[in-house]
Amino acid sequence: MPSNTSNIPFNIVLVEPEIPPNTGNIARLCAATGSILHLVGPLGFSIDDKHLKRAGLDYWKHVTVRRWDTLEALQASTSQSRFFYLSTKVARSYLKAAFRPGDFLVFGKETKGLPEALLNSNPDTCITIPMPAGAVRSLNLSTSAGIVLYEALRQSGRID
Repeated sequence: MPSNTSNIPFNIVLVEPEIPPNTGNIARLCAATGSILHLVGPLGFSIDDKHLKRAGLDYWKHVTVRRWDTLEALQASTSQSRFFYLSTKVARSYLKAAFRPGDFLVFGKETKGLPEALLNSNPDTCITIPMPAGAVRSLNLSTSAGIVLYEALRQSGRID
């Protein structure tokens, strides 16, 4: 790894996102942090959706967005990169992960999450956000992306 990693962005991956405002909010998060937004597979909305644009406000020009037909295509294009898979179906906390610049933080669709086969084939890099009260199944997608990305930024020394 290069000694200066301050110019290597983190990557947020949304697999088949369904709700335009979530994707718009995550695009805004990427603009604020210099992260790259990867949109994978069929989207549950048009990229021209007014709700998507409204949630991203006028920050879209500051976001690098990449489209992929499949997660496998993205992974094949970045074979040396590390992927962390976020899910409510696993036990390992994101706080136990050691993030590095260039990592990919992968989130599934709002209604189903990531496929179980993907989680089962990557047990060492599956992480979750603990919910100690146990009152809800999951957090909002854009909230989850922000929590984990900011921990990755903290670990990499980009924020303190």
